[in-house]
Amino acid sequence: MGIVQRQGLRNTVISYIGLALGFVSTALVLPNFLAPQQLGVTATLASVATLYAQIAAFGFASVGIRFFPYFRHPESGHRGFLPLLVGVPLLGFAVVTALYFLGKPVLLPWYGQDAPLLAPYYTWGAVLALFTMLYSVQDAYLKALYHTAFSSFVQDVLQRVLIIAGALLFGFGFLSFPNYVLWFVGVNGTITLLLTAYVATIGELHWRPTRQVLTVRPLRELLGMGAFTLLGSLSGSIIMFIDTLMVGAQVSVAAAGIYAVAGYISTALAIPARSLNKIAFPLLADYWKQQDLPRMADFYRRATRLNTLLGCYLALGIGLNLDFIYSLMRNTSYAEGTVVVLLLLGSKLFDGITGVNALIVITSPRYRYDLIFNVSLALLTVALNWLLIPRLGMVGAAVAACVAQVSINVARTWFVWHSYRMQPFTWRIPLILGIAAAAGGAAWLLPALSSPFLTMLLRSTVLTILYGGIILLTNSAPEATGVLQKISRRFIP
Repeated sequence: MGIVQRQGLRNTVISYIGLALGFVSTALVLPNFLAPQQLGVTATLASVATLYAQIAAFGFASVGIRFFPYFRHPESGHRGFLPLLVGVPLLGFAVVTALYFLGKPVLLPWYGQDAPLLAPYYTWGAVLALFTMLYSVQDAYLKALYHTAFSSFVQDVLQRVLIIAGALLFGFGFLSFPNYVLWFVGVNGTITLLLTAYVATIGELHWRPTRQVLTVRPLRELLGMGAFTLLGSLSGSIIMFIDTLMVGAQVSVAAAGIYAVAGYISTALAIPARSLNKIAFPLLADYWKQQDLPRMADFYRRATRLNTLLGCYLALGIGLNLDFIYSLMRNTSYAEGTVVVLLLLGSKLFDGITGVNALIVITSPRYRYDLIFNVSLALLTVALNWLLIPRLGMVGAAVAACVAQVSINVARTWFVWHSYRMQPFTWRIPLILGIAAAAGGAAWLLPALSSPFLTMLLRSTVLTILYGGIILLTNSAPEATGVLQKISRRFIP
């Protein structure tokens, strides 16, 4: 776990700075300066761009991490791997862009009376998709090189600072809303260019194509892996983003904005797992190359325990204090997303508890099976959204997302155990869950005070003391005990 702990610590520090900025952006800035309808426009653009970029990239971000160990050769510029990694997605982008503009008369009418709100920004959706695609490919390249901290910084910190700045400029009248949308797109372009500059700074910007790249692994194998990965990652994105798109189409763009804010709040729960996964992906690829299943199984258990420990604490911290979070928003209509937040927290907590099963499957020789899980769940997600949103509104979308996330992780966890006899659970997992339930229940039973802030402070203090104290007393998470001891030795004489 050495390299994982070093890179993971940096990513975690950056991610939690980003978490604080995300809270400021989500709870204090965006909802106080942008109406739900305006937030719905940017959320819809972001969702469309993500799906668009993934189709165009043809799964090559994951291909880069999966196969880079075979190309790794600094003296030859990694045998021309980077031009291949970027070139195929650019060709895909040209094809998808043509379809995107030809499909405009069909796509916009899905939004009914809200279509005129989105029409002026249709072209900018393609530009945003290009930046999103180039960022994801470069980020994958840096993951394969075990350089993940800078990409975490520009995505989790710098991007949020710039978006906050744009919202403030809009709120104080320096930007019109159309110009704010352009600012939003430009921020994504800025972080993409910064990532390119960083790759050049560390001496890994090897743009010169070589014929050698076609001899290391057959191009047909790379494209085949890319096709399977594309369908898998696209299915995953459908699970993540189709809810916002369908809420906007079936309810309203304003409802999509409220749903997006609820999604932003729940996203904090995914930060520990996302930080760990950035370094876990290439590490697991190396384990498979070396056929070192015992170390992989050990990593699987440790990662699951860490994600459970942090996930339970964050889920309780957010869920217990939603009244305070929504009290910071001047527009009370955003509080309509309370139930959505709770459902999304549950789905993301389960995703963290089941560990890194998705990464194990996608980096394994049986990676094709992941396609079956993802496509089935994507279809289920769309079907559930189509069925539930007209009846339950945005809550229906959250229920669909929760069912999809739980189902896919149960299937993947069973598959990893059945195929490789690896499972992430030890007796410490139910112990941590029990401690979390007890600490959360005690904090929830505390009476509400006159001020939402004081209530938040009281509940958070009680939760932290009970949860952290019992975790340490029972040694249910040895990693946490070790970190605390290191901190004690450093700061306490």
